[in-house]
Amino acid sequence: MLTHFAAALGVLGLLTVLPGPDMAVVTRSAIATGPRDALRTVAGITTGLLIWGALTVAGLAAVLAASPAAYLAIKFLGAGYLMFLGAQALWQSRRAAHASSDAGTRLAGRGLWRTGLVSNVLNPKIIVFYTGLLPTLAPPHLPAAWSMTLLVLLHAVLSVAWLGSYVFLLSKAGRVLEPSRTRRALGRATGVALIGLGLALATASG
Repeated sequence: MLTHFAAALGVLGLLTVLPGPDMAVVTRSAIATGPRDALRTVAGITTGLLIWGALTVAGLAAVLAASPAAYLAIKFLGAGYLMFLGAQALWQSRRAAHASSDAGTRLAGRGLWRTGLVSNVLNPKIIVFYTGLLPTLAPPHLPAAWSMTLLVLLHAVLSVAWLGSYVFLLSKAGRVLEPSRTRRALGRATGVALIGLGLALATASG
C-alpha cells in the first residue's frame, strides 16, 4: 500500500508543478496586488479543487465528463475566462507606470479568491483528471470513496505547498520586479500567456 501511495504522490506532485493556468493566474495576482493577495488566489484555486473533488466522490463529475454538451460549456467558459484575465493583465500593465494607493490594492485584492476559484472550477482538465486518472491512483485496499477523498486532499495540500512557495519566490524577487518597466513587461508576458492558455483550451480536442 505504501508503494502505491508513493506512486500516487509522485504523479500528483508532477501534475501539480507543471506550468498551467493556475500558475499564470497566481502570477497575474502577484504582479497586480502583491504576494498577500496572490495567496488569496491560491486559496480560491484550492477551493476549486476541493469542489471538483467532492463532485467526483459524489459521482457528479463523471456525469459531467460523460455529457459532451456540459463538457463543451465548461471548456469554452473556462477558455473565455482565461482570455478575459489575460486581456485584463495586458490592460493593467499599461497602467503599471502610474502609482496606485494601498486602498486600491486592497480593493483589487478582494476579488482574487473568486478569480482563483472561477478559473479552477471552469477548467475542464480538472474533470478529466479527477474522473479519468485519479481513480487509477486510488489505493486498492481502501473503500473507493475514502481513497478518492484521500487523493483529493493530497492534491489540495500539494497545490497549496507548490503555489504558496511560488508566491514566496515572487515576493523575494520583489526588488527585481520593482522597476515599472520590469513589472509592465512581466504583466504583458503573463497576459499573453493567459490568452494563449485560453486559446489552447478552446481549440483542444476532447
